[in-house]
Amino acid sequence: MLKAPTLPSDLITPELRSMAEVLFSQLREMSFDGVGISRETYGPSETAAMQVIEATARQHGLESTWDGARNLLIRLPGRDPSSPVVATGSHLDSVPQGGNYDGAAGVIAGLVALLAAKNQPAGHRSLELYALRGEESAWFGGPCYFGSRALFGLLGETDLTSPHRDSGATLSEQMSACGVDMGRIESGEPVRRPDDFHAWVELHIEQGPVLIAKEKPVGIVTGIRGNVRHRRVVCRGQPAHSGAVPRWLRHDAVLAMSELLMRLDEHWRILLAWGEDLVFTTGIVETDPQEHAVSRVPGQVIFAIEYRSQDKKTLENFGKLLETECDKIAAERGVAFELGSPVKTEPARMSDDLIALAEDQARAAEIDYEVMPSGAGHDTAVFANAGVPATMVFVRNDKGSHNPDERMDMDDFYTGTEVLARTLIAAASSDEGNENER
Repeated sequence: MLKAPTLPSDLITPELRSMAEVLFSQLREMSFDGVGISRETYGPSETAAMQVIEATARQHGLESTWDGARNLLIRLPGRDPSSPVVATGSHLDSVPQGGNYDGAAGVIAGLVALLAAKNQPAGHRSLELYALRGEESAWFGGPCYFGSRALFGLLGETDLTSPHRDSGATLSEQMSACGVDMGRIESGEPVRRPDDFHAWVELHIEQGPVLIAKEKPVGIVTGIRGNVRHRRVVCRGQPAHSGAVPRWLRHDAVLAMSELLMRLDEHWRILLAWGEDLVFTTGIVETDPQEHAVSRVPGQVIFAIEYRSQDKKTLENFGKLLETECDKIAAERGVAFELGSPVKTEPARMSDDLIALAEDQARAAEIDYEVMPSGAGHDTAVFANAGVPATMVFVRNDKGSHNPDERMDMDDFYTGTEVLARTLIAAASSDEGNENER
């Protein structure tokens, strides 16, 4: 287990609290779109937000640079700058018309934590803060974690050729416009190696209702669900007159899709009863507006399917059920399903040592917390699956996430940031090796 030094009872000073509030206000003001917050992946609004963080970090005496994927890196040197670092961070892009805390809370908390550490004796290891590019999937239709995956050389052709939802520009074009050396990215050359990191700890708003229901301000994360996304499933039937064609001669694409979703919902119910971890969603359904009509049997429907689990085998098995049900319904209803190539994100297991360290620090500060999994995906999964010991600190927030009504109480934010700062300082104070160093 990692060593934990004795720390003051409250690392987050009034000055640091004031700085955090100013930063949240600045980001909101510069990113408000009339409804919510919009900071697009590898776009000018994301870059501008990163520049605000960098300017504040430099004003407070921290080092900063931009890496080969144009992630922002802020550094507090330790006594041994050559040792693998303890890092934190999150993203600054948002979904369209989103909230001001998703991602940004983790970046601002990381900056506060580094400055809190700066007020303590230097640790053995350096501390680093990443403002990572492009965590959200909303701007490029499914792929996500672009900045963290580029960090480890994990972006592929499917990622780089994904079109922007509005402009149609590819991710590669958008990255190039931000100054990324695409030759390096396209070759899969890592910007950093996993063994450069001793530990990674990310703070994030929960995005769900568990901490609100449990009446606890902070969560410590044990694992992150992976997901499989079929971004464009097409069901092709046969268009027909709604009054002239009887049921037994119809090939209704919408009813076929509906039957598929209901069968998958039943499989989901059964798997949950068996104790499996699974969530299943269809977030997009559309018929062609040039053709659909009240009096027309729909000959085609396009929809999306996403399912998530902490268990890789559960994802594989649900994928097989999806294919089997498509085949059955196609035969029964005389339709055809085209699932397309799925976009996959692997589940991630958090470090037992870091979970224990975060729990120790929460108890030492007399902070109530919940040990819990993450249903949403995060950049932390990329670090963990690359072999970096990792965990997350969740902050309670009301009204969910990915919407303009995100609501995080600032006292909860400071409580979560206290746990983050103490965990980072404790991890950086250790001169023990981790698996990456051995």
